[in-house]
Amino acid sequence: MGHPVMFEQTDAALQRIRGIALAFPGAAERVSHGRPNFFTAKTFCYYGGAKRGEVGEFRHDRAILIRPDPVDEPALRQDPRFWEPAYLWNTGWLGIDLPHPDRDDPGWAEVAELIDASFRVTAPKTRVRELDARSSASG
Repeated sequence: MGHPVMFEQTDAALQRIRGIALAFPGAAERVSHGRPNFFTAKTFCYYGGAKRGEVGEFRHDRAILIRPDPVDEPALRQDPRFWEPAYLWNTGWLGIDLPHPDRDDPGWAEVAELIDASFRVTAPKTRVRELDARSSASG
């Protein structure tokens, strides 16, 4: 028996995450364990999850799970907004709840940066070079 779907396709926060994540070179989306995840060769962002140690009805449906840059990880772990996600915490993943999806909150720029860092940690080097080439061509 498969996992139940734990998201709404029309969720405004998910739409914003899709816009960010699917803009990366070679990125695609699939549903795994009832939640959207974004990947190239490996997953770089999950949409929604639960905190390590929480059980039952405790879910963070408007959150992302990311693999932080190893240089930034210690500081992010000290930030109370970040939490260890169930099942993924032991491999370096962190979760953060998202800003309100319908507001132009500066937190969305941070979300994009976190997803960018996670992409760079998990994607094949050729995809990261492609991203860097795009950035230097537009900048």
